[in-house]
Amino acid sequence: MKHPDMYRGQEVVVLGLAKSGVQVAKVLHERGANVTVNDKKERDQSPEASELESLGICVICGGHPEGLIHEGVALVVKNPGIPYTVTPVQKAIQLGIEIVTEVEVAYRLCAAPMIGITGSNGKTTTTTWVGHMLEAAGMNPIVAGNIGTPLCQAAQEATEDNWMVVELSSFQLKGTETFRPKVGCLLNVAETHLDYHGDMKDYVESKAKLFANQVESDIAVLNWDDSYCRELVPYLKGTLLPFSMNEELVQGVYVSPSFVPDTEDDLKRTIIYRDVAGQEVEIAEVDSIGLPGRFNVENALAACAIAIAAGADPALLGEVLASFRGVEHRLEYVAQKGGAAYYNNSKATNSKATSMALTSFRQPVVLIAGGLDRGSDYMELLPVLSGRVKAMVALGETRDKLARIAEMAGLKHIVTVDNGDSAADVLQVAVREASALAEEGDIVLLSPACASWDMFTSYEERGRIFKEAVHNL
Repeated sequence: MKHPDMYRGQEVVVLGLAKSGVQVAKVLHERGANVTVNDKKERDQSPEASELESLGICVICGGHPEGLIHEGVALVVKNPGIPYTVTPVQKAIQLGIEIVTEVEVAYRLCAAPMIGITGSNGKTTTTTWVGHMLEAAGMNPIVAGNIGTPLCQAAQEATEDNWMVVELSSFQLKGTETFRPKVGCLLNVAETHLDYHGDMKDYVESKAKLFANQVESDIAVLNWDDSYCRELVPYLKGTLLPFSMNEELVQGVYVSPSFVPDTEDDLKRTIIYRDVAGQEVEIAEVDSIGLPGRFNVENALAACAIAIAAGADPALLGEVLASFRGVEHRLEYVAQKGGAAYYNNSKATNSKATSMALTSFRQPVVLIAGGLDRGSDYMELLPVLSGRVKAMVALGETRDKLARIAEMAGLKHIVTVDNGDSAADVLQVAVREASALAEEGDIVLLSPACASWDMFTSYEERGRIFKEAVHNL
C-alpha cells in the first residue's frame, strides 16, 4: 500500500471495529482520507462507533450493505479475523482494490525498527519476554500488536530511539505487502486455524510473509528443531540466526548438552550463544528459568536470539530469564486446593499447545479440555495422554472427540460435561468434576486444545472463569 498520507481525499473502508479498527480509522481520517467503518455487529453491540462518529467518521453497523465496496474505494483495511470469503472482501478482490491489515498501515507510519514475532504457540510469552530483555538492556522497547498497545497507536508514538516488539498472527501477516521487520522470528508451526486458511500451505505462506521483504542486514530468527521453519531457510533474504534445543549450532542460541526429544532426564544444561566467529557466551543455566516446562525453554531460546539480534548484550539476559514469571492464561499457577495444584493454560487452543503443557509436569494430571470444533481429530494428543494424564474432563463441542482419544490412551477416568444454561456453569461443573478426581500431589490443568468461541467470547474469559471456579472450590 501507499503511505497513509497519500490517501487524502480518497475513500477507504475499514472492516471491523474493535481496538485495531478504531485506531486505523483514526489514523487514516487524521490524514485526510474519507473513511467508512463497517461492522456486522448491531449498533448496540458496538460501543466504539460513537467515538468515531464524533470525529466525523462514517460508521455502518448491522451487516455489510450492498454498495459498500465499489470502484471508487482506494483501500480496504480488514480486521485480521474477518475471513477473505466474506462478501465485501470478495468484492474488493474482484475490483482489484488493495486489502491490508493494520500491520501494514502501522509499518508505513513507524519510525522505530520493528521486531515481528509469530508462531503457532508461544508468541505472547516470547514477545513479552523480549520486551523485558530489551528494557533491561536500555533499548526502550514498545510491546504492541496482539498484546499491549494497538499497533497503529504505538507506531505513531514510537521514535527512532525505540524498538517496536510486535506479536503477529497468521491472520495479520496474510494482509501485509511491504512489511519488513528488522528482526523477524518464527517460533514454530502446528496445524491450526485451518478453518480460516483452508490448508497448511496458505497458513505457512502467511507466516512466511514475515520474512518476505527482509534484506541481508535484517535478521531471521528460526526454530532449527521445527521442520516447517527449516524448509524456509533457502528462501530467506535476511541473515539467519537459529535457535535449537536438540542440536549444538555452529552459530545461534542453543542448549548444551542438547535435549533428547521425547525423553526426560536431570542433566544440568546451559543456554549458550555462539556468534559467527565461533565465540561463545554462557547466558544462563536452564534450571534458572523462571517458567516451568520444556516448551518454555524453547521460548527462552527464541527470546534470547531475538534480543541478541536487536543488539542486546547476551550477558544481560540471564537475569531476565530467571525473574520473568510468565503471562496470564499461559501455564499460569492458580492455587493449591486439597493438595492438588491448579494451572490455567486457557491459551492452549490447539493440540500441540496442550501436548507441550502436559510435558511440563511429572506429576499425574487431571486434564480439563474441549471447546470449538475446527475439524481436528486430536490424534496428536494420544501419545502424551498415555502415562501422563490420569483423568480427563471434556467439555464443549469437542467433548466426545476428546473422550474417544482419552479412551484410546487407556484413561480409566473420563467425564464429559454437557452444555448447561451458561458457559460459566459448564466450566464450573468441569472444575468440580476435576477436583473430585484429583488427589494430593496431582495437577489439575485447564488446557483445552481448542479455541473458546463455542462457549466463551475469548480464551481470556475462559481462563478467568476457570480461576474463579478454582478459588470457589
